[in-house]
Amino acid sequence: MKQATKLFLLLSAVSFSFLSCNKDRNIFNADVIIYGGTSAAVISAVEIAQSGKSVIIVSPDKHLGGLTSGGLGFTDSGNTGSIGGLAREFYHRVWLHYNDSAAWKWQKQSEYGNKGQGTVAMDGENRTMWIFEPHVAEKIFEDFIRENNIPVYRDEWLNRESGIEVNNNKIVSLTTLSGKKFRGKMFIDATYEGDLMAAAGVSYTVGREPCSQYNEEWNGVQAGVFHHGHYFKTPVDPYVIPGDPSSGLLPYISNEPIQPNCTGDDKIQAYCFRLCMSNHPENRVPFEKPEGYDPAGYELLARVFESGWNEWFAKYDIIPNRKTDTNNHGPFSSDYIGMNYDYPEASYERRKEIIEDHTNYQKGLLYFVSTDERVPEEVRNRMQDWGLAKDEFTDNGNWPHQLYIREARRMVGAYVTTENEVLGKVHVPDPIGMGSYTMDSHNVQRYVTAEGYVQNEGDVGVHPGKPYKIAYGSIVPRKGECANLLVPVCLSSSHIAFGSIRMEPVFMILGQSAAAAAVMAIDNNISVQDIPYGQLEKVLLSKNQILNH
Repeated sequence: MKQATKLFLLLSAVSFSFLSCNKDRNIFNADVIIYGGTSAAVISAVEIAQSGKSVIIVSPDKHLGGLTSGGLGFTDSGNTGSIGGLAREFYHRVWLHYNDSAAWKWQKQSEYGNKGQGTVAMDGENRTMWIFEPHVAEKIFEDFIRENNIPVYRDEWLNRESGIEVNNNKIVSLTTLSGKKFRGKMFIDATYEGDLMAAAGVSYTVGREPCSQYNEEWNGVQAGVFHHGHYFKTPVDPYVIPGDPSSGLLPYISNEPIQPNCTGDDKIQAYCFRLCMSNHPENRVPFEKPEGYDPAGYELLARVFESGWNEWFAKYDIIPNRKTDTNNHGPFSSDYIGMNYDYPEASYERRKEIIEDHTNYQKGLLYFVSTDERVPEEVRNRMQDWGLAKDEFTDNGNWPHQLYIREARRMVGAYVTTENEVLGKVHVPDPIGMGSYTMDSHNVQRYVTAEGYVQNEGDVGVHPGKPYKIAYGSIVPRKGECANLLVPVCLSSSHIAFGSIRMEPVFMILGQSAAAAAVMAIDNNISVQDIPYGQLEKVLLSKNQILNH
């Protein structure tokens, strides 16, 4: 009996030990936990690792780099002189890559040209390159990870309902849907959606503020403002049967009356995929008819062509090796206007549906333009020279793995950056980086005018004139909300200010600055809100961050 009891106890101990071991295998500890797989996430992790602290990236994405490796290769750089630190190192590595003749597989370097957006593509004087193929960007990010021995847990999704443990105003741990728990002293939300920030109970907003809230001119509804040419320049009938309102509206046109300008709302600027296409016969995948394709969904575009519009190829921005970074252009294009309003707060399942809907819309658009007889023959014939790049996004049918989430949640933090900061109208305290790009909002809605024609609303583009400072307070929550969280992507800004800040180089800059602040908070055992700016400034300048221009 005694022997049986001993055996039972021994087996129980072994069993307990095994269970404890299994449980521990799902618990991971590091000084800093970064949630997200964006360019900001990678740069943040590199800065932390190089500062001597442990770091883990918990990424819902399988591919790292967000939009930078997801098709946005024609960099929205603005003034490149305001981009420093590890962000500049990234673009230097791009330059090194294309200085190797082996990088030019589908064309000679001499055939490429050197056109960039606001700068030359390949800046030999400053040893940087601002235009690149998606797979090149992804390789550089993976090199950063490998060189710095950074653990990355991919395809790990935050449990948004119960996955954040908070104690004494601090995040203790982050648990994913797979059951993995990540404990840290500091946390960084580097997602485009702000899921960690929201789950932690930090204040945020979605949509457009009224102009009155922050004394702005360009926020809220902006009907009749046409800064980029993405509007109907000639009268186009919005009804299924032209001239007959009783026949109903064509797809993607709202029946809501337009609100007065400067009115706030919860609507979101349009998303799309930045497409990498090729016109090289050996590297071109023809556009296929997507499942459920209905040409009636593109009737509005047919009417735009009939009106004489001929700018279809205006945003086929050329990147190396006979490829494009193709973006939205014109009144009806890849921007899926009005079809993303619920995305920021949506469940993972609903977001997946929205992404799939955007995919089918944009694939259908490509098929329509290349095959439908209502498209001018010249456009159709030229379109057939293009296809998806065969050597890009090879595990996703050559389709980008990242939808362009131009805007989702935005934190309401310790300091809110508005157009007044961007336009240099007010003093910016405690700068941690700079922006310089136009305040760029894509269209938000498509409506029927009082005259009975279709029109777009929300397209705003106001240039700041010179680079502007971004305050440290814009990446930290309000005091009392969370003491160990930094938010360099869904940062604290108004809708229209975010239109300038939301550029990939800026996300990298702010990611590095957030990481430096996290390290300092750990070393001094203080909250992120209590970081002594003078000390942070010295650290950032030592890392070649640019804080004044």
